[in-house]
Amino acid sequence: MTAPLVDIRNLHVALPDGADRPYAVEDLSMTLNAGEIVCVVGESGSGKSLTARAMMGLLPEPRVRASAGQIIFGGRDLLQLPKHERRLLCGEQLSMIFQEPMTALNPLMTVGRQIEEVLIVHTSLSAAERMERVLALLAEVHLPDPPRIAASYPHQLSGGQRQRAMIAMALIMDPKVLVADEPTTALDVTTQAQILKLIRELQHLHGTGVMFITHDFGVVAEVADRILVMQHGKVVETGTADQILNRPEAPYTRALIRAIPSLTPRSRTPIEGVPILKVEDLDKTYRQSGLLAKGREVHAAKDVSFTLKRGETIGIVGESGSGKSTVARMIVRLLQPDGGRIDLHGIDLAPLSKRQLKPHRRRVQMVFQDPYASLNPRRKIGEIICEGPVANGVPKSKAMARARELLGLVGLKPEVAERFPHEFSGGQRQRIGLARALAMDPEVLVADEPVSALDVSVQAQVLELLAEIRDRLGLSVVFITHDLRVAAQVCDTIVVMSKGEVVEHGTLAEVFADPKHAYTRELLASIPGKDWQIPELAEAGAV
Repeated sequence: MTAPLVDIRNLHVALPDGADRPYAVEDLSMTLNAGEIVCVVGESGSGKSLTARAMMGLLPEPRVRASAGQIIFGGRDLLQLPKHERRLLCGEQLSMIFQEPMTALNPLMTVGRQIEEVLIVHTSLSAAERMERVLALLAEVHLPDPPRIAASYPHQLSGGQRQRAMIAMALIMDPKVLVADEPTTALDVTTQAQILKLIRELQHLHGTGVMFITHDFGVVAEVADRILVMQHGKVVETGTADQILNRPEAPYTRALIRAIPSLTPRSRTPIEGVPILKVEDLDKTYRQSGLLAKGREVHAAKDVSFTLKRGETIGIVGESGSGKSTVARMIVRLLQPDGGRIDLHGIDLAPLSKRQLKPHRRRVQMVFQDPYASLNPRRKIGEIICEGPVANGVPKSKAMARARELLGLVGLKPEVAERFPHEFSGGQRQRIGLARALAMDPEVLVADEPVSALDVSVQAQVLELLAEIRDRLGLSVVFITHDLRVAAQVCDTIVVMSKGEVVEHGTLAEVFADPKHAYTRELLASIPGKDWQIPELAEAGAV
């Protein structure tokens, strides 16, 4: 029997004194074979990323360190190697794709130069030979015009192109082991599908063993050969993809799978309410210019029109760059439209000045995508929620009492009003963001990708909360998302956008059952794990 590429035995990763638990990873054992993809699944804090970083020698030592166990590769324990030997080994035979390429790539160096650096350190190739190899690999990862990509800086590439460049950098030395840490989390479904297909292709081509870290079971269903499920640093279940996806045994695994949004649209009584918001022929063009560069125009939104009824949730879906977030920001007037109408109860918000907008702003509020960046870290939660009402003349004491009431409404204790944002998890911060938006008693809530950064179980809780509050308060919701599973569960009607234009518009059931536009069909076909039938599981424990 062939020995595994990697054999992790009883690994412990210790946390600093005073942490919420002694070990980030506790007594973990797993193997990875050549030509195999092992998916490590779990929520934030489960220890999956620290397991990968322990293997790659990237733990933030000495505060977080591998305190016990072995990681056997090529007959040697990586944890016992001298640092310089391990660094060379990890560059040549073990490699890693990081979650966020924009932070992992050097913004001051061209993409080609960054990939070439690996060859400079690990080979004796000439400059011409290095560049030839860089360009060949950029072509292999299906990047268009490799010479242009190699000469570009990271900010000049799209998210999918940056991720492909990261994959090229990871594969430049033809490693035996590839660690992919949430490589598709922030990507659109079409780009995500392309990246997953690419990793599969390269794995078969090079015989690489892949450790794929994710919290997305759709991705798992698409690529996994074996699955390892982690919770609070411990392995709770491991087995083949078929076994874990279709016959899970651990209560935690079953709870995670139950939390996955179904692709079958949720049945809901047709909305008969009166129109509350009419968007007509909305336009927005971004213009770029420079001293030496020719001016460039990007039509972010072109003739966008839709109607939102009272109590209705309308979903706007599309890839990055489709214009959906631009439309959302124009509706709340964080952006000035170039043309068109934003009709709220007969009042056109589009041409109003800041002073004229002030009495109307409370009626349309926004929940932002990033719960970490959208809350002021220097202010207490109660003050953050109070800020809008106080600015509109509500007495501070009354606004604070309302803030505590809203914290209870979104499932948090009123006393957390005295705490700061850094003391909360991502899901809790998103609840706080929702409470802040509700503090203005809005009629329309614009939710811009409000659950895209959250684990599947937390995502399910936030979506359930949003639906409950919408029904209780009679809110109308504009829901921006690129996740069609989420759209299927929260939206009544759907607007599909591509390159700034609406290409399809209809009820969710109609669009999902019989998409008319080729772009909509492409989006639906690209959903990870679309062919996996999520098993019906009885309630068994909480996540």
